[in-house]
Amino acid sequence: MTEVNTLLLYCRSGFEKECAAEITTRCAEVGVYGYPQFDPEQGYVLFHCHEPDGALTAMRKLRFRALIFARQWVACMPRLDNLPSSDRITPIREQVALLPKTSELMVEVADTTDGRELHGFARKFGSALAQALRRDNLMLPRKQRADWRLHVFVVDGRTLWVGVAPIGNSSAWSMGVLRLKFPHQAPSRSTLKLEEAWHYFIPARRKEQLLRGGMTAVDLGAAPGGWTWQLVNQHMFVTAVDNGPMNDDLMESGQVEHRREDAFTFVPSKPVDWMVCDVVDKPARVTGLMLTWALNGWCRNAIFNLKLPMKQRFDEVERCLGHLRDELAAAGIDYRLQARHLYHDREEITCWLSLTPEG
Repeated sequence: MTEVNTLLLYCRSGFEKECAAEITTRCAEVGVYGYPQFDPEQGYVLFHCHEPDGALTAMRKLRFRALIFARQWVACMPRLDNLPSSDRITPIREQVALLPKTSELMVEVADTTDGRELHGFARKFGSALAQALRRDNLMLPRKQRADWRLHVFVVDGRTLWVGVAPIGNSSAWSMGVLRLKFPHQAPSRSTLKLEEAWHYFIPARRKEQLLRGGMTAVDLGAAPGGWTWQLVNQHMFVTAVDNGPMNDDLMESGQVEHRREDAFTFVPSKPVDWMVCDVVDKPARVTGLMLTWALNGWCRNAIFNLKLPMKQRFDEVERCLGHLRDELAAAGIDYRLQARHLYHDREEITCWLSLTPEG
């Protein structure tokens, strides 16, 4: 393999700066140096490593799930430009021959208006490309195990990036996006944030342990009940804390107690299995609230959102999560903390704090 020195990272449009700052910081921490390149609102970032195989080195040294703002990463060969519409496959074939063998191909586009217009082309081209590569023994049979996944990122009909991602250290979803269907019974679309968080954060092997009927939960800032609906749907008993009104159907479930109190002053009568929080406030203040719950042992697991400022969003995330880690470590509390800019998030990130981590 040669010249695999560019990392391509997908992100939400408008968060290129944060994605670039994060990958630059994380790579430098493990001795991989380079520089980011992006245009505003393009939905992806390029990180050009100084070393020839720097992208592969970064993937070996970093955990993809430790990144917050990247939806997917791909170690890429040099960009293919000015491809002839009569034969795009031959130049791709030449690059694929230099990459590790794969059995899975994803042809993807940026999650932008321009990118979505290329979906049809990407789908049809991907089918033809996979057939051609398998015919030439450049891809393994579909069911054969491989350590890498082949990615082709379509910038436009004549411009492509070709690369690979490690199956065990990347997103398994096309474009790094988990698509969920909005449940019409839910009181608000915010319900999808909590559902996606559970899919993303909680390992399949722990779902029966962490999400089971009869558990207790507190929803801080609950009204009108989008997150409470998810908890009720898991057959939990929920204390919904909000001065605003709750959805009538939720209240009729018999599983919800509505407490008209301030989320920042509410104290549970006894520890609960889950605390969730989608309160709109400064991220530092919400971080302090999460610390209060953790240090007092009021919950075993927490999922919460940090609403980000308009400027210095990456720096604010680093400060808040760093403060949370420092305080929990100083108190001698065993914990696990993960954070993610989920697909259903907007100007926020979602965090999972487990105070009952696996050993």
